[in-house]
Amino acid sequence: MGLFGKLFEKKECAICGGEIGMLGNRKLEDGNMCKNCAAKLSPWFSERKSSTVAEIKEQLAYREENQKVVAAFHTTRTLGRGMKVLLDEDKRQFMITRARNLAEANPDVLNFDQVTGVDFDITENRSEDKRDDKDGKKVSYNPKRFFYSYDFNVKLFVNHPYFNEMRVRLSDSSVKLGDSVPEIRKPDPRMNPDYRELEDMGNEIKAIFLGARQQAREEAIDAAAPKVPIRCPYCGATALPDANGCCEFCGASLKD
Repeated sequence: MGLFGKLFEKKECAICGGEIGMLGNRKLEDGNMCKNCAAKLSPWFSERKSSTVAEIKEQLAYREENQKVVAAFHTTRTLGRGMKVLLDEDKRQFMITRARNLAEANPDVLNFDQVTGVDFDITENRSEDKRDDKDGKKVSYNPKRFFYSYDFNVKLFVNHPYFNEMRVRLSDSSVKLGDSVPEIRKPDPRMNPDYRELEDMGNEIKAIFLGARQQAREEAIDAAAPKVPIRCPYCGATALPDANGCCEFCGASLKD
């Protein structure tokens, strides 16, 4: 079969068994997948071409189970504009999405303690403002003048079977400081309310997940440490601290 024939050769999706259209094939390491099945994969997943049919089927089974977790997710806090970090603080879970219909989008739901690290970066962008000279050519001002704008990006490093990073641009548009200014008179960007709001938002996201990571470490240490009977200063009983470090008889805290 020639190249032209191969181009129009019918292919079958190794996942659902359906026929794959001419422009709908998504290659796997050992087979083909239709675009409809590919759309069900995690949006953070980037290893499709090197994945086997069996691995893709496993992920799609996980994605079906994730729909149940999404249905039970209760948003208690939202951070971000456009792309948002949604928190369920009661279950200590989160998702990242710009979708309004969560059931349809099926964003991956992770536990707080799956975050292993956080980077928050504010990128400054500078572009020179120029004027037209008497010949209509663009020339620099003297001294040079610049426009300034800023982007706010959070990167989460996560422990997940199908991806290890999640990136969030906190605002779809850059924060612009307004008119161009001479370089030596560059304004303080923190005077801009949008800048301050997004900076605070990025630092809050970082604090939430780093705090959760530290809490998980402390809980692991506490769980591994042998329990020693302690005399409760409130009820006088000699008690073993429960999972919360409290007296098993009166419920008072036995932590220092």
